[in-house]
Amino acid sequence: MKDQVTERLEALRAEFAAGQNMAAELAARQAELQQTLLRISGAIQVLEELLAPVAGGDPVNGAAPVMAG
Repeated sequence: MKDQVTERLEALRAEFAAGQNMAAELAARQAELQQTLLRISGAIQVLEELLAPVAGGDPVNGAAPVMAG
């Protein structure tokens, strides 16, 4: 009986350690993904700001709006 309990204890400890390793790997992947999303968000913002004057009819960088009159 004691041998079975000891074996089960060792198996559970190994499974626990494997779970901890997996959790650490997932946390690292999550951090990497957060950084990637932050970079993409920044790039989107820059491109939107570059396009804003053109869409708004900026006379220096884009076409001036046509005035009727």
